[in-house]
Amino acid sequence: MKIRHARIGGAVTLTATGLLATALAGVPAAHAASPTAPSTASAAAGRSAVAAALAQRLGAHTAGSYLKGDRLVVTVTDAASARAVRAAGAVPQTVARSGADLKKVMAALKRDATVPGTAWAADPATDQVVLTMDGTVKGSALKKVKAAAARQGTAVRTERVAGAFRTFTRGGEAIYTSGARCSLGFNVRSGSTYYFLTAGHCTNIGTTWTDSSGRTLGRTVRSVFPGHDYGLVQYSSTPADTQGSVSLYGSGTRDITGAANAAVGQTVYRSGSTTGLHSGRVTALNQTVNYQEGSVSGLIRTTVCAEPGDSGGSLFAGSSALGLTSGGSGDCTSGGTTFFQPVTAALSAFGVSIY
Repeated sequence: MKIRHARIGGAVTLTATGLLATALAGVPAAHAASPTAPSTASAAAGRSAVAAALAQRLGAHTAGSYLKGDRLVVTVTDAASARAVRAAGAVPQTVARSGADLKKVMAALKRDATVPGTAWAADPATDQVVLTMDGTVKGSALKKVKAAAARQGTAVRTERVAGAFRTFTRGGEAIYTSGARCSLGFNVRSGSTYYFLTAGHCTNIGTTWTDSSGRTLGRTVRSVFPGHDYGLVQYSSTPADTQGSVSLYGSGTRDITGAANAAVGQTVYRSGSTTGLHSGRVTALNQTVNYQEGSVSGLIRTTVCAEPGDSGGSLFAGSSALGLTSGGSGDCTSGGTTFFQPVTAALSAFGVSIY
């Protein structure tokens, strides 16, 4: 049987603490769409690789980068860094705050504003940290968070959103564990041993994973949540067709051949067993979200929608795996925001590779 993501026998979706949810205001609804052509996605992946290389080279002299149309814009704090960015074929944007400055701001928020219902990430386009508060942050908690933001002056921009940062869980078909359902992220392997990745808040729920017919697919061998949000399930037997494809729900499948880092402004696609295929854009990297269950850092924030049961599903562009569905708000009728665990971090943590 071909093991595919976001379908029975390849994609799973967890229900009991499935999709961790969070909301952000002013984010446009994501729409179902055909996934990016490999050539287009490869170009985006190339810009992401340039961005990563420049970030490493520039260090504290940059506050991040983002895609603007087909251009990679890289923030810089000095003329020498701007020259390096131009030499790499990117566009420099001079900013007042360095990456180190923004990290200090986020460290202060972690110390002073860590309450359930808050989230923050650096916005390279405005050279600020965006602090989001959901509808549950009220009374003394709201006063505490606002005071923490005020102490940082213009380095912090605040947003209020409706709804709550919550887990999206739902019973139903697809793959189950302990009465819960999730979406499989990506097939991976280590040598001749085969696994699949999904969200850590999914693998925290149970050990044995089955499909809708009750057939055992595998067992959880590693689970990390909170802090990060990734889990590893070992297949009970070697898949008959060892191809790591993602279901495009009515448009065939997309073979996933490698992993990449996302870039702000990039068009991305999510596949999940509840809502199928939807698209959106990356709006932030290294996002911190404070769920009721605890804080998770290093996430990708997007405008892609998701619903209960899509947890753990695949975020990808072209043939590159990008992330695992961690949490979100809204739905795929009115739109919403979804956060993803970068898949590269999971691969590194578990010592496995995409195939």
